[in-house]
Order: sequence, then structure tokens, then C-alpha cells
Amino acid sequence: MKKILSIEDEHQLQNLLIKSFEREGYTFLQAYDGERGLQVARESHPDCILLDLILPKRGGFSVLEELKKDEKTKNIPVIILTNLDKSEDVERALRLGALMYLLKTDYDPTGIIQKVKKVLETHGLKKVGI
Repeated sequence: MKKILSIEDEHQLQNLLIKSFEREGYTFLQAYDGERGLQVARESHPDCILLDLILPKRGGFSVLEELKKDEKTKNIPVIILTNLDKSEDVERALRLGALMYLLKTDYDPTGIIQKVKKVLETHGLKKVGI
């Protein structure tokens, strides 16, 4: 069973995502701030991380940088899921190692699940050298 970690401070969105992902057969882990998100990522080694950029305690860019520096977490695919739509934010996130940048307003939980599935498929192929 694939584990998805969502680092997101909006409780309503977290609740929608947990129901949707669990219905699809995923284990869904949650963190409501950047510090806790890093801790959960290191302890549970999820298959994919959904990361907001505006977070309490530690912002998403800082979390992304730390994830990609750490040997335990550097290969976990990260999808940015945020309300920030400036091109410089997109470029920075991708440069720091995010695989995808999604605007919350453009996706419902079903669309987010489809993007996660795509990333997991692609990431799985890279792991086996295809």
C-alpha cells in the first residue's frame, strides 16, 4: 500500500484529501506545519509528498530544500500543492527538486490523486532503470 504524506495547514483540505486517498487504497499521512512534515517524512518514508508552500513553523521552500538534502528523503517525489501562482515560485520549486507544481484552485481531490498516480508511475520506472 502506497503512503502519501500531505504537509498542509488547511484542515478542510486535509480532510477531503484523506477521505479521497484512503478510498483509493492509499495510506494517508498528515502534517499541519513544516517542522512536523519533515519529521513525518523522515520517520515514515512516504512514497510521495504533497507540499504546501505557505506553512506555519517552516515554509514549504525550506521544507523542500531540507527534504532534498537529506539522504533519507531526497528521492521521495514531491508535488507542490499551493495557492501561490507566480512564475518565480514555480521555477524555484522545480529548481529545488519538486516534480510537479499544482494550484489548489485548479484541482479537486480526484485530479490530485491522478497527478500522484502519474508521479508514482514515473518515479517507479526510474527506480527500476527504465
